[in-house]
Amino acid sequence: MAFSKDLRRLKIRKRIRGNVNGTELRPRLSVFRSNKEIYAQIIDDVTGKTISAASSRDKDIASATMNKVEKANLVGKALAEKAKKAGIETVSFDRGGYLYHGRVKSLADGAREAGLKF
Repeated sequence: MAFSKDLRRLKIRKRIRGNVNGTELRPRLSVFRSNKEIYAQIIDDVTGKTISAASSRDKDIASATMNKVEKANLVGKALAEKAKKAGIETVSFDRGGYLYHGRVKSLADGAREAGLKF
């Protein structure tokens, strides 16, 4: 029986989460993509705390007039800047079951450009 898109993504997400987890030294960069927006957060899975977060709904990014892929790039840069202020240099990337393409790839590239290491 064929999976729906959501069930397929959740199955992939579960498989990824089995391998990728965040520690204090190397937290997890988690991505959530909706139809209109994109959200990213850096999580320490040991303590269960979100260290920093950014989204396309942030005031400076939401006011920009550009397409969703370009906004995702800005979200990645904003998240990397917040992470650097928190003292984080390296993260493990959790694409959340989405394909590494389009907005997810753009977010990762933006974070790398701003100095975050995966």
